[in-house]
Amino acid sequence: MGVHVLDGNPPITVTLRRNKRAKRLSLRVSRLDGRVALTLPQRTPEREAVAFLRDREGWLRGHLSQVQPVNVVGIGGSVLLRGESVPIVGGDVKRARLSDGYLVVPHDGAAGPRVQAFLKLAARDALAEASDRYAAALGRSYSRLSIRDTRSRWGSCSSKGVLMYSWRLIMAPPAVLDYVTAHEVAHLAEMNHSPAFWAVVERLFPDHQPHRKWLKDNGDLLHRVQFD
Repeated sequence: MGVHVLDGNPPITVTLRRNKRAKRLSLRVSRLDGRVALTLPQRTPEREAVAFLRDREGWLRGHLSQVQPVNVVGIGGSVLLRGESVPIVGGDVKRARLSDGYLVVPHDGAAGPRVQAFLKLAARDALAEASDRYAAALGRSYSRLSIRDTRSRWGSCSSKGVLMYSWRLIMAPPAVLDYVTAHEVAHLAEMNHSPAFWAVVERLFPDHQPHRKWLKDNGDLLHRVQFD
């Protein structure tokens, strides 16, 4: 639909979107990058939306002040790997690799994509190993494993037994990755979130609550890492 800029210091750019199913004005601030979007019901005049924004400007600026900066990966910086901060350095290598506690990348100006490729490969190996382990413990098998960069969920299990995970889990502590894997493998037995499902999760991964909470409290940190 367009954008509206709220004057001030700094100005705030707000994306305006109409939604046929919306019943009221809805203002959202992305916790990942601070983008602001205002959803309007189909018949709401734009002037009413602008007045709504001005009325909530204080609330909006308060939330924007809490948005953490994005971490852009590069030589001289660091990246999380299995819950630990690993320094990134340049070296005479063809592809990113770990060496003496450092992640060494080629001196070719493409550190971000090199680090991302390294993390994706490490994630696939770790998630495949954990999925195999928990599937064997459950006595079930999955049909395929898929690695993606999803924002809305850390994993899923389809009715056809396809397990999907976010590769960014490799940046979390190993126990957190294990919890998500056990959670999704449990869906091979219970395609719901019933008490029976959580009983399966507890059997596969006892005392999982702290690791579930870690992901809820810290998951945004993993999404704020950029590799461009």
